[in-house]
Formats: sequence, structure tokens, C-alpha cells
Amino acid sequence: MESKPFINRQTVTDNDSAELRNISRRRLKNKIMKGVFFAATMVGIIFLIVLLFRIISEGMLRLNWNFLTSFPSRIPGRAGILSSLVGSLYIIGLTALVSIPLGIGTAIYLIEYAKKTKLNEFIQLNISNLSGVPAIVYGILGLAIFVKAMLLGTSIIAGAFTLSLLILPVIIISTEEALKTVPNSLRENALALGVTKWQMITGVVLPFAAPGIITGCILALSRGIGEASPLFIAGAVGYAAFLPRSIFDTYTILPIQIYDWTSRAQTDFHELAASGIIVLITILLVMNGIAIFIRNKYSKRYD
Repeated sequence: MESKPFINRQTVTDNDSAELRNISRRRLKNKIMKGVFFAATMVGIIFLIVLLFRIISEGMLRLNWNFLTSFPSRIPGRAGILSSLVGSLYIIGLTALVSIPLGIGTAIYLIEYAKKTKLNEFIQLNISNLSGVPAIVYGILGLAIFVKAMLLGTSIIAGAFTLSLLILPVIIISTEEALKTVPNSLRENALALGVTKWQMITGVVLPFAAPGIITGCILALSRGIGEASPLFIAGAVGYAAFLPRSIFDTYTILPIQIYDWTSRAQTDFHELAASGIIVLITILLVMNGIAIFIRNKYSKRYD
């Protein structure tokens, strides 16, 4: 007759009770942390709503067609954002022409061509670190390299080069992540058909990764158009009652114009600054909306 193993029921009961107490503690901690994070989120949302309400309530008083088509003025009733709006469009357009090809090309090289060596890993690590460098540091680099060393002066092209340094790491990283989402089977099947590697990249990889690449580029440009410190250091002026005639002229941008108005003591200029903030937020929302639309449109083709 086989003997049954002895089971201490008291020990089993104690173990179950301890496990239940641990589960209860974890659930309590989970509820507490959930409440803390929810409260932090609500605080941020409330402050954002209050800020937007104040900006809209003050800015709508000055926001009209004359505001968009007038130059800055010492008289608040005549002041507008034409020169800063055109300057921002100049800067962001040239920045896109410089940074997007360089960023996408760098990402293609690192993902599709570069071998996994320590040097390439070091390069990618530094690109990731550069995305976290404060914007004003890029302004100092732009002042030293483009404004003084390359003798471009305080021109639009110098500002565009400076802003390109700022958003290049973002474009490179987002493009790399988009390229990594392309299945290797697509690359192998394309190469098996006899196409060259470049034809495989342009005909298979880039179309598949296009939604992520385009979204990353637009979001990077959205960040750039709202930056003031690097361009301020690189020579953008705070008051410009003229339109630039070429990329070698001086300029101003919306964030700097808004800063100039907020630094004044008169309440009327604060209302002008609020109107400028509304215009800048609208541009950012449009750019982000375009990014979301493109991502959703192209993603459906590969679902």
C-alpha cells in the first residue's frame, strides 16, 4: 500500500493568505499610482485650458485681416505680423529643402548600407543624443559656423541652416524607425527578382515606409517653426517692418515677434502677442493634421 505524502494544511492556508495580502497591496498601490497620474494629467489639462482660454479671449480682439497683412508698428492699432509670417515661411521652406534630403539620406545609409560596426553604432548613439540637446546650443553653433565662419551673416539662409541642425536628428531617427518597420521578406523578394539594391530601396522600401517618414518630417518641421532661441542667437531681428527680398536678407519669425510684443509693458501689445500665438498654433495644428492625414491615407494601402 502506497503512502500518501503528508500535506500541512495550515502551511498551505498561511501561504494563500500571504499571497492574497500581497495581491491586495499591489492592487492598492496600483489604485494610488493611477490616481496620482490621473491627477497630474488633469492638472496639466486644466492649466492648458486656462492658458488657451486666456490667449483666445485676448487674441480674438486683434485678430483680423489687417493684422495678417500689416507690418509691425510702434502703434498697436497698426501693428501686424506680415513680415514675421513671411519670414517663418521662408525659414521653414528652406529648412525643409536642406534637412529632409539629408535626414532621409542619412537614415537610408545607416539602415540599408552601413554594416553593424562599432563606428556606426557610435554614430547612431550620438544622433540619438543630439535630439536631446537644448535648442539654444544649436543657435550658438549656427552663429559660430554659418553666421561668422561661412560669412553668411544674419540672413535667412544662415537661419535655415541653423534650424536644420536642430531638426536633423529628429528626421533621421523617425526615418530609421520607419525603415525598420519594412519586413525583410520584401527586401529579399525584390532582390530575388534581379533588381539592384537601389531599385529595391526606391521601389519597395521607401513606398512602404513613406507614412512614417512623411509624418516624422512634418512633425520635425512643426517643432522647428515654433523655436525662437536658436534663430534669435543666429541673428533674427525682433522688429522688421519690411519683407525679405532674397534668402540673404535679414528676417524675423513669429515666435520672436511674439516675444518682442510680450516684453512690452502696454496691454495692447500683449493682445497682439496673443493674436500671434493663435496664428502660430493654427499653423502647427494644420501641419500636424496634414501629418495625421498622410499617415492614415498611406497606411491603408499596406493593411
